[in-house]
Amino acid sequence: MKLQWNIFVAFFRVGILGYGGGPSSIPLVHKEVVDKYKWMSDEEFGDLLALGNTLPGPIATKLAGYIGYRVSGVLGTINAVLATILPTIFFMILLLSSLSSIKGYDWVQGMTAAVIPVVGVMLAVLTWQFIQKAGKGMGWVPTGAMLVVVFVLLEFFNIHPGILIGVLLFLAIVKKDRKKKKKHLSEREGDSS
Repeated sequence: MKLQWNIFVAFFRVGILGYGGGPSSIPLVHKEVVDKYKWMSDEEFGDLLALGNTLPGPIATKLAGYIGYRVSGVLGTINAVLATILPTIFFMILLLSSLSSIKGYDWVQGMTAAVIPVVGVMLAVLTWQFIQKAGKGMGWVPTGAMLVVVFVLLEFFNIHPGILIGVLLFLAIVKKDRKKKKKHLSEREGDSS
């Protein structure tokens, strides 16, 4: 029961503090899942985020659904998704019923305008953390080269990010499979000698 409560609290916090949509929720999910509860590693979260971005729909609920399932099965999925969407449902009903009376106030307009740079900084920090981990794992030269290639493909050739992520995931799986086969082959040769 404590695990279900922790899942609910973690994703309820994401749902209530993720003002600004899905992208603003990603660093919050990372903080809860990787740093606080340690349900997955940074690398696993990065893989999940890449996979989640290739699928249609809101990223926060996709992350919640998968992580809830991984931590506690189907009940965990239901719990995590409900915890993520309940604050939004409540606040949408509350705000839509009172929006017409407060939308002209300066503080409301200021709060709305402040969301964009905050989300930008949060995403920049998360991106930098992923780049650092990639640099340590693959080396800085391949990481830098991959960043340049990805930037060029996205900005100048207008390739959809989902397609690019899918291709990169496929290449990573092929590379991992080759390494596994090579390791297995060398182990077999070592056993026969």
